[in-house]
Amino acid sequence: MAVHVMDHPLIQHKVSVLRDVKTTSKQFRELVSEIAMLMCYEATRDLPLEDKDVQTPLATAHTKVIAGKKLAFVPILRAGLGMVDGVLTLVPNARVGHIGLYRDPDTLQPVEYYCKLPADIEHREVIVVDPMLATGGSAIDAIAQIKKRGPKDIKFMCLIAAPEGVEALTKAHPDVEVYIAALDDCLNDHGYIVPGLGDAGDRIFGTK
Repeated sequence: MAVHVMDHPLIQHKVSVLRDVKTTSKQFRELVSEIAMLMCYEATRDLPLEDKDVQTPLATAHTKVIAGKKLAFVPILRAGLGMVDGVLTLVPNARVGHIGLYRDPDTLQPVEYYCKLPADIEHREVIVVDPMLATGGSAIDAIAQIKKRGPKDIKFMCLIAAPEGVEALTKAHPDVEVYIAALDDCLNDHGYIVPGLGDAGDRIFGTK
């Protein structure tokens, strides 16, 4: 399994602004979308191509197009919704599924409350998106639910990750490639990523 930590200067800069406690909800939403778009560019780098002849105003051009590979994005609710607009900017014809999970504050384990996936997901490459990879529980459970539908390939994309979450996810799903904008130090006693950026859902939607 491959774990990719993004080193692009634009991503690093935008993540720095994202972390700032003074960043407003509007700015935060825009940054999450922009970072997701930049990360999607890297996560789709291995899409297969095929030859296609295109008629220009002057002559026939021998070009490359994506070889019919279908994509689906699956945000983990609710914070994952903040990444959807960014990835759809790059792949507007992709399908979008939704998995609803929340973390039990006492056990820190994920509790599923919603799952709606594209009917043809078994024919698609799936990219699961969630801003935070903390304990890894939500990502592990969401990917397990998706695997039951038999998609061709699954990737996971997040903005901030803790080493504990990366270790748990790679152990549970060694076949899933992981894309991370920033790998942080650790989890605190409450299961929050340090230094992190706080609660991504609250900062995206302006709730407490």
